[in-house]
Amino acid sequence: MKVKECMSADVCYCSPESTVYDAAKLMNDNHVGCIPVCDNNKNVVGILTDRDVTLRTVACDKDVKTTPVSEVMTCKVCCCDSESDINEATDLMASLQIRRIPVMQDNKIVGMLTVGDLANNHQQIDSKEVCHTLEGICHNGIYSKNAE
Repeated sequence: MKVKECMSADVCYCSPESTVYDAAKLMNDNHVGCIPVCDNNKNVVGILTDRDVTLRTVACDKDVKTTPVSEVMTCKVCCCDSESDINEATDLMASLQIRRIPVMQDNKIVGMLTVGDLANNHQQIDSKEVCHTLEGICHNGIYSKNAE
């Protein structure tokens, strides 16, 4: 199975110039815990998570209505290709301990792959693979496909 067959294609994103408030509102309105940050060409330049909002904005006493996303976003973003095999993506998610990964096609964002997407497609994805991915995410990066 390819990533594009499992991902959520209806992805919202913000720009680096967006305020943290606007990005958080977008996350709330779309019921998501993170939002990719993209330039004008839909290239991913960062990602903003609910944790970033809490720890890098609120806890640092920054004004959410004036602070640009670029000041608090995570800049090193791991992405996967829409044509990649789903097992490659789950291995990557587990090894990097990430629950969400932007999906790219021709260097443009086309979706997000989340642990929830994997669970929702459990009939097409090997359930052992989903379990191993979750174990990798939750257990300090210790990930082994051979672990029982």
